[in-house]
Amino acid sequence: MLEKTNGDNGDPVAALRGAGVVVTGAGRGIGAALARGFAEAGARVVVNDRHADRAAAVAAEIGGVALPGNASDRLVPAARELLGGPVDVYCANAGVLKTGGPEASDDDWATSWDVNVMAHVQAARDLLPDWLERGRGRFVSVASSAALLTLIGSAPYAVSKHASLAFAEWMSVTYRHLGIHVHAICPRAVRTEAYEAELESAELRLLSTAIGPEKVTEALFESIAENRFLVLPHPEVADHAAQRVTDRERWLSDINRMQTSTSR
Repeated sequence: MLEKTNGDNGDPVAALRGAGVVVTGAGRGIGAALARGFAEAGARVVVNDRHADRAAAVAAEIGGVALPGNASDRLVPAARELLGGPVDVYCANAGVLKTGGPEASDDDWATSWDVNVMAHVQAARDLLPDWLERGRGRFVSVASSAALLTLIGSAPYAVSKHASLAFAEWMSVTYRHLGIHVHAICPRAVRTEAYEAELESAELRLLSTAIGPEKVTEALFESIAENRFLVLPHPEVADHAAQRVTDRERWLSDINRMQTSTSR
């Protein structure tokens, strides 16, 4: 059980001191950076990862507690027990990137949907009753720029990430007046082991320079300070997303040209 502390002066970031935070997929990459950031802010962090050794290593580093398991498992009850109280912030970071299009296997499509979407839904089911009763809670969805745009080379990822963003938007629309804040993080390329491995194995195309995972954490904390929904570690994504909506034919043609130029 993690020791509780106090610290809430009305500032959303200051209110993280002593808060109970869960980060899924936090054994490395963006998740580990988020866990470190919340710990530095004074939160009590539960580090989830399907690799028990990775979860334990990050938890030991930041003074948190490890919760091994798949993100699609029911993590909230176990996290509450480890925290000795409520979960105040839930970071749905864990994700899977399966390559291919319609020819991708049913298992790849099902896994993408389960981890990238339904894990968020399951967590919300367990979190919302307590959050609504207390009138506060914070849900963070690591959705990827693929949720706003697309990802050449991976239909399962692009489609499931669009759905994860849609769910986050629905959560925000439905509950923001009841004290529940939702953030959707939509980075492009982030330097992680998983990203580098996928680049070696597939023709995945992103339009931005890769950033370190700590930059994603910085962008999230800026959005928390402003209670802002959309988190864009790559600011140019906003312009590309606007073009996608206002001139979809041009956007589709531009992305298609990128697709054909990289597949030659």
